[in-house]
Amino acid sequence: MVSGTNESADASVLVTGAAGFIGFHVAQRLLQAGRRVVGIDNLNSYYDPALKQARLDILGNHPSFSFQKLDLADRPAISELFARHRFAVVIHLAAQAGVRYSLQNPHAYVDANLAGFMNVLEGCRHTGCHHLLFASSSSVYGANTKLPFSVHDNVDHPVSLYAASKKANELMAHAYSHLYRIPTTGLRFFTVYGPWGRPDMAMFIFAKAIIEGQPIKLFNNGQMRRDFTYVDDVTDALVRLIDRAPQGKATWSGAAPDPASSAAPWRIYNIGNNKPEELTRVVAILEEELGRKAVKEFLPMQPGDVPATYADIDDLARDVGFRPATSVEEGIRRFVAWYRSYRDF
Repeated sequence: MVSGTNESADASVLVTGAAGFIGFHVAQRLLQAGRRVVGIDNLNSYYDPALKQARLDILGNHPSFSFQKLDLADRPAISELFARHRFAVVIHLAAQAGVRYSLQNPHAYVDANLAGFMNVLEGCRHTGCHHLLFASSSSVYGANTKLPFSVHDNVDHPVSLYAASKKANELMAHAYSHLYRIPTTGLRFFTVYGPWGRPDMAMFIFAKAIIEGQPIKLFNNGQMRRDFTYVDDVTDALVRLIDRAPQGKATWSGAAPDPASSAAPWRIYNIGNNKPEELTRVVAILEEELGRKAVKEFLPMQPGDVPATYADIDDLARDVGFRPATSVEEGIRRFVAWYRSYRDF
């Protein structure tokens, strides 16, 4: 059984990575729904901390939001946070992100994605968490080529350390669900974009380059396909799952194990747009919205990258009625409107 008691659980939801792109949107959605939110983030310099602070400034205007600057790898500080609040719901979105950066600074992924996640799991274990939802990634599909990517397929061949760390998170969560009956839900996000997006991701990079007249690097000679998923659709799916903690599947069999579920209270879902787009088309839509032409540089594949992502979301549709509501045309229009405002041009 879960250690500790949840009799004095805090009604606040913990959102780790609250100053990050998805964390900011999730926290904002929860606040709008009347929930109290405790956000934590270490505000590191992987990308512009001023963007993270701008997101926090918006969240800080809400009286039901409180923030602490904490590093997940700081075991005593995270333990104290959990002991003080005894969160019933934890949404773990903090991580060292980026496939290519994992080739340059692998230790950052061990500290944030492995040690940090262990501290979250221990916090949940000892304080009676009702439901831990955590960010995985479409990157875990690695060398898989069968499309669309299904949560019922094995994902044992990651092609980057980032992907390996996310796969490890899924396995760590399963062990804790099995041992301590902590309900955990892993969310494999597919190329999330939208207002307040990360500067290291394609949509932001492309928009900035088009405006500045700089070349856009299109790898795999422009034939990369990504399941671009608008951030509001992601937050909608996540919020639908909060009150649907997995119970464990009575029919699950170790003789023919389903990789997406378990006899333990553990579950994996894809959250994607279910409609991959070629990067050249995304660039064309950006050109139209920005009113400027892109300078394109066609390059071969990069180490750690995959040519296509495409999410099978049938399980999410069946279990919580989720369907993506935002077309790539509408999503890019909203992103560009925000980008123009944020960059003041």
